[in-house]
Amino acid sequence: MSTAPTLEVERSLFAAGAPVVIGCDEVGRGAIAGVVAVGACAVLPTVDAPPERLRDSKLLSAARRAEVEPQVRAWAAAVAVGEAGPDEIDAHGIIVALGLAARRALILLHEAGIDVARAAVLLDGSHDWLTPALSSPPRILTRVKADRDCASVAGASVVAKQHRDALMVADHDRWPVYEWAGNKGYGSTGHLAAVAEHGPSPRHRLTWLRQPALLDAVDVGPGSTV
Repeated sequence: MSTAPTLEVERSLFAAGAPVVIGCDEVGRGAIAGVVAVGACAVLPTVDAPPERLRDSKLLSAARRAEVEPQVRAWAAAVAVGEAGPDEIDAHGIIVALGLAARRALILLHEAGIDVARAAVLLDGSHDWLTPALSSPPRILTRVKADRDCASVAGASVVAKQHRDALMVADHDRWPVYEWAGNKGYGSTGHLAAVAEHGPSPRHRLTWLRQPALLDAVDVGPGSTV
């Protein structure tokens, strides 16, 4: 059984003087189509225990995520999701795109009344890709497995995953040949076969499709538009 995330890290940051903690997590980093999305989940020192079934989004079924996501929205002080599109990923690379998406999420939190400037921001992983995207960054901390261990980051992961999955399902209705309702823009066999047969859509990350491993996977010929 997976371990439930706690507020242990968040409460230590409150004890150190942070008036708000914002957990951030990304979704769609490894996809070949669609946006990369960054969820931001703000909690205050008065926060109650997290939803009982909250887990890192990767540990939840689609049905359970749909059940937990509105609970996260009701539990947190505020949540937001920022996006960076395939064109931005192609133009700037995925790390810069992550920063753009996170900055947009933080702007939405600020507009919702969250004191982002004085917040402590928790990032999942060991790399701080957020600081370079901000002109005046708040306190930013990285933590490996924060999406598993920290309730605010787990909440961000669930909200971001639900948001991005909904976008991919909507895009599936426009370009059903790529099977995005099922693969959510990741490089499944059916998805890669559709790219090989039909070429890329406006929602594909063209620089990613040109990577040698993917070119081999889709058997791109000299006349392909990929």
